[in-house]
Amino acid sequence: MKLDVLAFGAHPDDVELGCGGTIAKEVAQGKKIGIIDLTRGELGTRGTAETRDEEAFNAAKILGVSLRTNMKFNDGFFINDKVHQLAIIKMIRKYQPEIILCNAIDDRHIDHGKGSELVSDACFLSGLLKIETKEDGILQKPWRPKQVYHYIQWKNLEPDIVIDVSGFVDKKMEAVLAYKTQFYDANSKEPQTPISSKNFTDSIVYRARDLGRLVGVEYAEGFTVERYPAVDSLFDLK
Repeated sequence: MKLDVLAFGAHPDDVELGCGGTIAKEVAQGKKIGIIDLTRGELGTRGTAETRDEEAFNAAKILGVSLRTNMKFNDGFFINDKVHQLAIIKMIRKYQPEIILCNAIDDRHIDHGKGSELVSDACFLSGLLKIETKEDGILQKPWRPKQVYHYIQWKNLEPDIVIDVSGFVDKKMEAVLAYKTQFYDANSKEPQTPISSKNFTDSIVYRARDLGRLVGVEYAEGFTVERYPAVDSLFDLK
């Protein structure tokens, strides 16, 4: 299956938090979107790998993506090396996305920056003819996505571009809150974490609202880019 967009997250829920509105909007416009989680989030303080698997499945259904899979890399300990790069390259060549979305280039959780660099490097290497990979015994063709965009996570990084997601924040929040073990629940007996507070859940919406305010729309999501974005005309810019 060829995809228009392939979104990577170091952990299940990264994609929903970082670009869930953008994905919901593109799905509504008929684009084929896939999500690949690098780990099962098994080191997370709350919940288990099994509950995260179920939550990720439910969130994918809410967003309406064409597929979701998990690489099952070691949470907290995966590295950007040949073995992990080749695993990602196989997925890029398999689904041939035009656009890759991936973790923030710098963030509080160490896996986010590592995941960002790993996916970005794999995108470049995936286009090299002399790197051979196989899928079901068949040699894969080289493929390099046209663009790699990094969504913004815990840290308030300055975005290079923002996407108008007005009308899709409710869908984003529904997908985020599918991770019932991870986020605010007044009745939960689980330990408190930086993302389990009501303030954090509220911040997802008010960050989108504030980015929207800055560009004259109701809600927006921000991304950093690896090369200059280009438009055909000044009038393409809002």
